[in-house]
Amino acid sequence: MNHTLPFASDYMEGCHPNILRRLSETNHQPSAGYGLDDISDSARKRIRKACATPQAEVKFLVGGTQTNATVIDCVLRPYEGVIAADSGHVNVHEAGAIEWGGHKVLALPSEEGKLTADAIDHYVSDFFADDNWEHMVHPGMVYISQPTEWGTLYSKKELTDISAVCRRHHLPLFIDGARLAYALGSAANDVTLEDLTRLADVFYIGGTKCGALFGEAVVIPDPRLILHFFPMIKQHGALLAKGWLLGIQFDELFKDDLYVQMGRTADLYAEEIKKALTAKGIPLYFDSPTNQIFFTIENSRMEKLKETVAFGFGCKADDSHSIIRLCTSWATKEEDVTALIHVIETL
Repeated sequence: MNHTLPFASDYMEGCHPNILRRLSETNHQPSAGYGLDDISDSARKRIRKACATPQAEVKFLVGGTQTNATVIDCVLRPYEGVIAADSGHVNVHEAGAIEWGGHKVLALPSEEGKLTADAIDHYVSDFFADDNWEHMVHPGMVYISQPTEWGTLYSKKELTDISAVCRRHHLPLFIDGARLAYALGSAANDVTLEDLTRLADVFYIGGTKCGALFGEAVVIPDPRLILHFFPMIKQHGALLAKGWLLGIQFDELFKDDLYVQMGRTADLYAEEIKKALTAKGIPLYFDSPTNQIFFTIENSRMEKLKETVAFGFGCKADDSHSIIRLCTSWATKEEDVTALIHVIETL
């Protein structure tokens, strides 16, 4: 059986060995449910320390879609929508989960997958300048992701400007961190967890795509933003009865800087792959500095690549070209990167 090189996504493998070992060690250890156990409490303390925010609310939810839908529904009033980039995850790849919950996604044009402070400011100002604004879906919060859906990064300056606009318009800023390890580990990144805690009203630390079996850690710097968050999590099907399973995973991810180290390794492998693509004359769609590599390729070459490499389809570029994605992860092996580069060289 031929081995297909695994570069389709960053959640193709199970979890980091440290997590698997800890799960085995605690398998027969009785624990309180719903995240009220000692291990989950330890994980929360580690995250609060990393964020330098001892008063922050930290809750563990089962997955990214549930996290996005739950947080947005908790923050918004029934007549409000969420501002997001037109390429943003909640606008494109949540299968209408936000709209199903009763809230419209207010999509704005993006630049390399990013919203700008000016775009948000103009949209909100123009909205309330319209005489019919009370008949329309009100902008109630702003959603961005770090990294973006295209693997690009917001700089500290960009996030600071967006945060200032949001606060001027009284719009909570929500940052999706499903792939946050790959942002924190990037050589191009200048945004820390402390910065996110200072600039965002709520964000989450991704586990599913960053070394955990599943789960995300929501951080609310000021717990007063979402009152009674626990029952709301349960209402949205995002609460795990065996909550210690989530606690164990984040307790391990936040030991000895493991979370950032995993992201850094994946990003370095991605840089090697990008160099091979550009050396072959295959143009990058965006020069994203994280673990996602988007590039434009002739359909004939894409079919040849498909014979030995698992990759993600992005979109059609034109009748003869496609934009596709290669994705490294916390589990990417050096030998697979070497083999992929050889394949690229023979395209």
